[in-house]
This record gives sequence, C-alpha cells and structure tokens, in this order.
Amino acid sequence: MINMKIASEVAEAKSKNTPIVALESTIITHGMPYPQNLEVARTVEADIRAAGATPATIAIMDGTLHIGLEDAQLEALAQAQNVAKLSRADLAICMARGGTGATTVAATMIAAHLAGISVFATGGIGGVHKGAEHSFDISADLAELAQTPVTVVAAGAKAILDIPKTLEVLETYGVPVIAYGQDDFPAFWSRSSGLAAPLRLDSPADIAAAQVMRAKLGLPGGQLVANPIPQTDEIAAETLGPIIAQAQSEADAQGISGKAVTPFLLARIFELTDGQSLEANIALVRNNARLAAAIALEMSKSPAS
Repeated sequence: MINMKIASEVAEAKSKNTPIVALESTIITHGMPYPQNLEVARTVEADIRAAGATPATIAIMDGTLHIGLEDAQLEALAQAQNVAKLSRADLAICMARGGTGATTVAATMIAAHLAGISVFATGGIGGVHKGAEHSFDISADLAELAQTPVTVVAAGAKAILDIPKTLEVLETYGVPVIAYGQDDFPAFWSRSSGLAAPLRLDSPADIAAAQVMRAKLGLPGGQLVANPIPQTDEIAAETLGPIIAQAQSEADAQGISGKAVTPFLLARIFELTDGQSLEANIALVRNNARLAAAIALEMSKSPAS
C-alpha cells in the first residue's frame, strides 16, 4: 500500500459518486510568488465548487501523496521553499525519501488515476521544446497522456514550445487532441496557434462520452482537451512571438536546460509583458477548471466512469 491521504471533501465526493476535478500543484510552488499563488489556488478551487464539482489539488507532503489539500495544507505548500518539481521519473523517489514535491501534469495524472479521478484541469501541457532535434527535450506529459486514462483540460501546449512537433508526437502516441468549440489548436496565452486541431468537440457531454468509449474499447491513455483562453484575456500570438524568441535566446545564452527551461522562460515572459502573461495565465486556468468541472459532471452520470 502506498502512503496516500484523501482529503475529507474529496472522500465525501467519492462516496457519493459526485464529480471531482484534479489540480496540479506546480502552479502553486513554481508558478507565482506567495501570497498570490495561494489566492489563485483558492480561487480555482472555488470555481470548481461553483460549477458543481469537488477540487482535488494533488501534492506530496512529507512523503505522503495527498489527493486534495485542506486549506491549512494549501497555505503551507504555498509558502514552502525548495519544493521538488515531480514528474513520472522522480515521483516515487520523493515519496520513498519522505520528501515534499509539487506534481506536474504527468505526476498529477498518475496520482489522479490512482485515486479514481478521471478529469484534471491545468494551465498548459508540456511538450516538445524548440531545438529538440538537437536536445531531445520532450516533456514526459506527452507519454503520460498516451498511457494514463485521465482527461486533461488545458489551454493547449505552452506557447514557448514547438507546437507542430508537439502535435506530431501526440499523433504518434495515439492521443486524442480535441479543441473545444473551435477548429484551431490554441496556444496557451493565445486562442490560436495557427494550426488546425486534429479533433473538435463542442460540449462537455461529448468529451465525457469519448473518454468513456475509450475505456469500453480498452484503449490506453487519456485525452487532451485544448480549451482556448477567453478572448478578453488573450495575448495575440504576433505580440508574443518576438518576446518568446528573446526569452529563448537568453536561456540558450545562459546554458539553461532541462526542468529549469520552462520556469526561466515563463519568468522572462512575465517581465517582458509587464505581468500581462501572468494575468492571462490565471484567466486560462480558471477557464479550464470550469470546463473540467462540466466534463466531470457528465462523466459522473455514466456507470462506466
């Protein structure tokens, strides 16, 4: 048995078979400073509750896998220092050593599936980094989507990535990439990446039915639901392009690689957009949480969910 603690609110939802939405914790520990990170975490959880579902923020604290955090735990995590950023490769080691870590998309999917949660809301997934033909820097999120049966609601892939290559890898892995309510694949802060999405669905019910059917067919893996940022909150792709290029050039010049790349790029883009990128990030996460709650509500109606 693993050392897993299910929060009281989540346990009650599970006992009643009411909808639950998993949330990652790296946005709290690595996404923004305290106390803004705590305020945003509480707001996103409140959005999910208002939409009729129960939030389950996932993290490792003192070696225990927490499925849902009580408010005091959420506050402690928001103020914690030197928290590990956990993916599939290091999740078990952190737990075995009694450490504290925040879960990325891949680790959150693993934990959600262990807890019987089928829907997860995040900001944007990881993917193929620019220059991957030389660095082979490809996020574990993509392989996780291919093997763990969780529907992930995101605003597409992070705009700092090589989105065409990311879509190609997802296609190779057989991951359904579904744009919600539009034909274009969104690019995190922007509603469109300029690329067509492989699939389109226009209702939470259809998205839920698709995941249920995958289970009936015995297909492994989940779905990526690409939910465009609200139009009033987006930053145009043509505005972001030169900014992302500058941040990437600085990262290359400083020899930044691996897990350090994304936090560096996001921090520089925040500076170069005078904070607009963070405001857009908050808006898209809340938008994703609301859609994920609607999908979870539909999935809870199915006996196969």
